[in-house]
Amino acid sequence: MIDVCLLGTGGMMPLPDRFLTSLYLRHEGRVILIDCGEGTQTAIRKAELRFKPIETILLTHYHADHVSGLVGLLLTLGNESRNEPLDIYGPVGLKRVINALRVLVPELPYELNLNEISGGDTFTACGMEITAIEADHGIPCLSYGVFLKHAGKFDPEKARQNGVPLALWGRLQKGESIEGYTPEQVLGEKRQGIKLVYSTDTLPLDEVVRYGQNADLMVLEGMFGGEEKNERAELTHHSTMNQSARLALRAGAKQLWFTHYSPANPHPEEFENEVREIFPNCVISCDAQRTTLRFVD
Repeated sequence: MIDVCLLGTGGMMPLPDRFLTSLYLRHEGRVILIDCGEGTQTAIRKAELRFKPIETILLTHYHADHVSGLVGLLLTLGNESRNEPLDIYGPVGLKRVINALRVLVPELPYELNLNEISGGDTFTACGMEITAIEADHGIPCLSYGVFLKHAGKFDPEKARQNGVPLALWGRLQKGESIEGYTPEQVLGEKRQGIKLVYSTDTLPLDEVVRYGQNADLMVLEGMFGGEEKNERAELTHHSTMNQSARLALRAGAKQLWFTHYSPANPHPEEFENEVREIFPNCVISCDAQRTTLRFVD
């Protein structure tokens, strides 16, 4: 399963009742944080979540509302006696940005692994498969797909037929290969996994629809509300709530959360009826919106 907490839902600047957009994903006690704008630390504390399990940070782009909280977070992780490496992924320019921020935090008790990636790149973090999706924001920018595989059920008869020693069954069932034996020798067919898509600060993307087919959850931009804002959204390389709802509909997603509301969109709930006519199972998210995504079988 994946525990999901949308720490904040704001764009551009934090407001008294709205933190900046950031997503906290936890799987088996390991945490991925997507984006880290001003106030993200406060949002984590307010949500009563922990800093130390953060192993990986995914950055969508380098506008201040998505990265300006990194300096404080890096310091906090160090103050919590962290000595394990921290992996940071982001589009081209990551090393330049992080090295500039390091002027303010020159000494950390742990290593930073900086990984510049592009759309289409896939890697594993915290036991989950991450896919970078090229976004359209006028600068290098990425959306992210997250997938948690679901192994087949343990099949003792298959294990016996393959001559697998009984003493190895438990470890193989957990996905470990050992002594020349593999999990495939004791497991049945793979089952449906968990899929999540996070996409904001971009024009609507066909690639998000392609990746997000039958997604369990899509977290998409709600910068502006109403069809009358389509032109404004296009000029600024953002998306309206209506446009994001259409993406979720085309993808056949199970649920949609909106995020990254403009400060000029103080009451996104006013558009709830309108967007639900497009995609009924959508949520006008608020800070600390939570859910747990579970395997269906």
